[in-house]
Amino acid sequence: MGAAMRRIQAGNALSAFGLGFTVPYLYVYVAQVRDLGAGTAGAVLAVFAMAALVVLPFTGRVIDRRGPLPVLVGGALLASVGALAMGVSGSVPAAVLSATLLGAGTAVMQPALATMIVWCSSPTTRTRAFATQFFLANLGLGVGGLIGGQLVDESRPESFTLLFSIEAVMFLVLAGIALTVRLPRPAVLAGAAGPQDAASGGRGGGMRALLSHRAMLQLCVLGFVLFFACYGQFESGLAAYGTEAAGIDPSTLGIALAANTAVIVIAQFVVLRLVERRKRSRVIAAVGLIWALAWVVAGYAGLGHGSQMVATVAFISTYALFGLGEAMLSPTVAPLVADLAPASMVGQYNSAFALVKQLALAVGPAVGGPMGAALHGPYIVTFVLFSLGITVLALRLGRQLTPVQDQPSLVPTSRVVVRHQPETEPEAALAPTR
Repeated sequence: MGAAMRRIQAGNALSAFGLGFTVPYLYVYVAQVRDLGAGTAGAVLAVFAMAALVVLPFTGRVIDRRGPLPVLVGGALLASVGALAMGVSGSVPAAVLSATLLGAGTAVMQPALATMIVWCSSPTTRTRAFATQFFLANLGLGVGGLIGGQLVDESRPESFTLLFSIEAVMFLVLAGIALTVRLPRPAVLAGAAGPQDAASGGRGGGMRALLSHRAMLQLCVLGFVLFFACYGQFESGLAAYGTEAAGIDPSTLGIALAANTAVIVIAQFVVLRLVERRKRSRVIAAVGLIWALAWVVAGYAGLGHGSQMVATVAFISTYALFGLGEAMLSPTVAPLVADLAPASMVGQYNSAFALVKQLALAVGPAVGGPMGAALHGPYIVTFVLFSLGITVLALRLGRQLTPVQDQPSLVPTSRVVVRHQPETEPEAALAPTR
């Protein structure tokens, strides 16, 4: 790992550490500590998500034209202002405006960080780079949440102000570290378009080129189902199902989330050794099967006739199985987005996939929440089927990928990768260093 990559990963970990201080407590802070009500708290969370949906369609093009560094620094500064403002928000307009700034800032940071990782890695080192990013982000979130839980006091609003201030400082630290990174400059940004970009240039870039790329479209559909069936349920449908159907104590939800993070942190690099020399499509397909098992275990927790202790263990095991699947996804999906992207459109591909993720995270709670609370049997069956759908979609995607895209280890010493282009375009191109 080079010096630039080490700094990028350190900044990523510290910003996740800052987020961990506030993410678990945002709803409680707005609704109870600031006494703005549950409706306002829900609106703040919705605005946080909507801000991301508004800015992401424009983020990728800016990254590809100006580079990821100014976008990352600008997003970090915006998020820092939003966090500070949230820490002193005492009215509905102030809370909504703060959530807008915070949501927009954190949203644009995701594809910018991903693009920086791509620029500083090769196709053969990218798998491990993204796995490291995911590992450090979860570790930072977990440690931040643990420390934040010791500092927070619902009777003292200033304790929440402290948490948001720490978050703001961590965003500034990320911006400061990013400014010290010397990024390699891809040839396409230096004015020398590669063969892949020359091929696409005649047909126009932007969304038109992306929408004509069948493999990327299939990956976006697969990504939506992945995030909808897992992340979109953690704090909504699955939590509602656990408390209503399985009779899980609300405090157990925190233990379940801790188990999820622990599995990711412990298993990430063990899993990496097992998957990095296997086909990406088959690894993702295996995740679908693991998550289908997780939903079956959740079904037993709420619909079985075991003791409360057995139901609790089964429910926690569900989150642990999800964590195992997440550890398998981190070194496969994000690097695949990068390897599918033309060198001049890396930022746009990363932003498009981040947008798909945000859509899934917005739709997931809206669908899963009511079902998990009231329609227990149909809820489990629905998400078992969605998980099996992941397996089917992953195997279909594999047929659209070149051998190197599906299994980069086939060329362990080469920096040249065959790219799968929209159907009429040539497939061979020089891999960007990002």
